[in-house]
Amino acid sequence: MKILIADNHALFRDGLSLRLKEILPDAQIQQVSSYSQILKILAAEKDIDLLFLDVEMQDMPWQDALRQIRAAAPNTKIAVISASEDSRTIRLILATGINGYISKRIEIKEFFNAVQFILEGGVYVPAIQNDNGFYNNLSGKSGGIKTLTNRQSQVLDLIAQGKSNKQIAYDMGVSESTVKLHINALLRSLHVSNRTQAVITAQKMGII
Repeated sequence: MKILIADNHALFRDGLSLRLKEILPDAQIQQVSSYSQILKILAAEKDIDLLFLDVEMQDMPWQDALRQIRAAAPNTKIAVISASEDSRTIRLILATGINGYISKRIEIKEFFNAVQFILEGGVYVPAIQNDNGFYNNLSGKSGGIKTLTNRQSQVLDLIAQGKSNKQIAYDMGVSESTVKLHINALLRSLHVSNRTQAVITAQKMGII
C-alpha cells in the first residue's frame, strides 16, 4: 500500500507517519509539504492508495487543489486531516467527494478506526453536534439524505434483521469498531439518533 502525507508541518507529518506504521506496517509512506508537490507525485505515480492532506497549505486555494487532485488520481482515497472543526467548512470539503474528514484533535483509537473505515470504502465524517444535541447535516445538501454507501446499506439491512453489532461484524468480516462507524455514518445520513429510528425511516422512504 502506498500512502502520501501532505502537511506543511514536518513534525506532524512524522508523527502521523509513525502512527500509520502501527496499523499498516508494510505501507510505503511519502511526505510532502504543498499541493504542488502532491500533484507532481500523482503525475508520476498512479498507484497512491491513500492521501492525507491538510487544507491549510498555502500554495493554492484548497478548492482548486482538491479538484485537481481528484482529477489526477480518481481512484486514490483522500482524507483531509485538519485542526478546524467548523461544520460549514467540513460540509464544503466533504462536498468535493473526498473519503473522510479527520480532526487533528481525534483520539488515537478513533483515528485507527477512521483509517480502517476509509480503506474499507466508507466516508468518515466527524460527529459534530449542534446546540440542540442533534447531528448537523454534514452531507452538503439541504434536505433529503445523501446516498448510502454499499457498506451502509448492508449494515442497514442487518440492523433491520435485528442483529447485534457483534453479529453484524461477524457477517461482514470487520471489527465491531468499524461496524459502529458505519452505523454512526448511517444515522447521520438518515438524520436520526438511533437504530430503531433508522429502520423506521428507511422503511418509510422505501430504502429497505
